[in-house]
Amino acid sequence: MAAERTYVDISAASILRAILLVLLFVFLYIVKDVLIIFLFAIVIASAISPFANWLDEKHFPRVIGVLLLYLIVLGLGVFLLSLVIPYVTDDINRLVGALPKVVQSVSSSLETVQKGSPGYFDFLSEIQNLLDGISTYLQQASQSVVGLVVSIFCGIFSFMAILVISFYLAVTKKGIESFLGSVVPEKYEGYAIGLWKRAEIKVGKWLQSQLLLGLIVGLVVYVGLSLLKIKFALILAIMMMLLELVPMVGPVLGAIPAVALAFLQSPTLGLWVLVFYVVVQQLENHVLVPLILGRTLNLNPIVVIISLLIGNQLAGIPGMILAVPMATIIVEMVDDLARQKESRRSSS
Repeated sequence: MAAERTYVDISAASILRAILLVLLFVFLYIVKDVLIIFLFAIVIASAISPFANWLDEKHFPRVIGVLLLYLIVLGLGVFLLSLVIPYVTDDINRLVGALPKVVQSVSSSLETVQKGSPGYFDFLSEIQNLLDGISTYLQQASQSVVGLVVSIFCGIFSFMAILVISFYLAVTKKGIESFLGSVVPEKYEGYAIGLWKRAEIKVGKWLQSQLLLGLIVGLVVYVGLSLLKIKFALILAIMMMLLELVPMVGPVLGAIPAVALAFLQSPTLGLWVLVFYVVVQQLENHVLVPLILGRTLNLNPIVVIISLLIGNQLAGIPGMILAVPMATIIVEMVDDLARQKESRRSSS
């Protein structure tokens, strides 16, 4: 019996739509720097909009209130950076000065282990390469700490553009809704605005709770490491605070440098620091997380990790910052498609 043949009829319109979709993604990747500026502005404006709406309810001029908020936040940011950056720069310079000796000492120990255990040669070589890479990175970072901060926002011009666009969106009543309405086809305008409002609530709750959790854990780590006389306590605490945004693996990654440096100072001190981080983790998991995150709508940790990796690959640090809002919107869209499919099945 002859085998049945299956024919797939692909129309010219389908092929054209597929080509246009590919070209759209290529275009978005080419203009990703401009797109990042607008996305940053929209995220900042959405964070300010509740405050601006509250000003409207109190019959306070919206423009003046938002302008004062910008000036206060920027002034506070400059003040805090002026206090922190000198200490961080000094710690980095001392760390860079001490790191070659640490790398040489560890490398000598690794070579001794390699001679006794040839089977671990490749693994230990990777550790040596990692140490060399850390040394090079810290030397580059110590040369321009301010440059690193500025690069997060794609330069001074981009930073000013973000401030101007976000300010305009925030002072305009329903500014984000109006912007979405002007760029989205009228047929999908209502859905796009509703999707953004749902994603905005979810991201806002997640981001606020994660920032508060990171701040508390960072302060606890700084105080603990300072009491234990660990070098570079401020850098390690800031690193821990930032890595708290990465669920599950972030706190572990933040503990590794502190424990390693403590063991290099003293094995006993290393054990105490290890115990300290275990206690901090238990405090975070059983006290802080239930109190801070217990009543918020959390994103799936795996989704957050994957989105951070993709964001870093596409646009570096700015991409990582915008990864979670974009992932939230995509997840909401997928959920909507799943609900529509389920409703069609139920109706049929």
